[in-house]
Amino acid sequence: MSDTRITEAARASFDACLAAADEDAAIELAVGLVARGVSAQDVLLHLVAPAQVRVGERWESGEWTVAQEHAATHVSRRTVDEVASAARGTARPPAGGAGARGRVLVACSDGEWHVLPARILTEVLRLHGFDVRSLGGSVSPQGMLSDVHQNGPDVVALSCTLPWNLPLAYRQIEICRWAGVPVIAGGPGFGPAGTWAYALGADLYAADARGAAEALLQRWPPVLRGESSVQADAVEAYATLVRQRPGLLEHLASALRDVCPDLRGRSGTEQEEGTGFLGRLLDSLAAAVFVDDEGVFTRHLAFVRTYLAARSADSRCLLALVDALTDRLHGSPRALDKLAGGRRFLVGQEDDSGRPG
Repeated sequence: MSDTRITEAARASFDACLAAADEDAAIELAVGLVARGVSAQDVLLHLVAPAQVRVGERWESGEWTVAQEHAATHVSRRTVDEVASAARGTARPPAGGAGARGRVLVACSDGEWHVLPARILTEVLRLHGFDVRSLGGSVSPQGMLSDVHQNGPDVVALSCTLPWNLPLAYRQIEICRWAGVPVIAGGPGFGPAGTWAYALGADLYAADARGAAEALLQRWPPVLRGESSVQADAVEAYATLVRQRPGLLEHLASALRDVCPDLRGRSGTEQEEGTGFLGRLLDSLAAAVFVDDEGVFTRHLAFVRTYLAARSADSRCLLALVDALTDRLHGSPRALDKLAGGRRFLVGQEDDSGRPG
């Protein structure tokens, strides 16, 4: 009798393949599970996907370099390709022919290059009989509009991993609404329980590929019922921050040199990694202003705090950077509100760690 479970030993072995960037071994393990009766969906969702989450955690903690993370991600992508190919070779077509359940366009939000979640979603939906077209990473609004008009999908599935891309995702969702095509959003970039997806006007939200498939199966054909809560003055405040970005970046870089002198003596690569978060800090603030939720900003501060601490950089410099932005943005009430929330969060974190706030 075949074993249709994914064991802890299999997970550990797959993790080891990613750590060694051993593409052949990873594919052999995953495809072998499918051959022994494990569903391809389970392999994708319960072997590859969680392993990739651990890859990100190893990079965030400083255990892995960017190069190691990229190599492991490449192995994961190749594994998804081969598992999908193996599944197509053994699956029976759905009743009514391929794509009988309807047409789905899968895309990543503009600026989003984490394509693996969208790739897994594409294959899971195909396993459920949907006719899926995938546009890959960082799809521009113009590209989205063109493809929607040319190919007429029944629904667009939009993936967003990074919350600072929310204003760009909003443009894509609006385009789909203008075209009369419902949007199901997914990914951690859309916030807890899809809070920010619904704020942007998405019609459905799913936490993962299995949830997306189940939601579409239960609510097919999907209907337009989302409504954006983004306010006009929030859009204006966001646009002002975008225009000010070059000067704000220069101001932050100067402040960083003053408050984090330990970054000065590092090698070029280490210094670039140590200071490269400044642009994302601004982007996350702008996104928080756009959706009017300080949680976008504080979640990013939490990530950067962990990132810096793991690389022996003083995470308390974040408080000085927030104060530096506050000094420069005194004319933007919406930005000041989100910065105040960020400061409260950081002070609370320092108090919890036993350090002076």
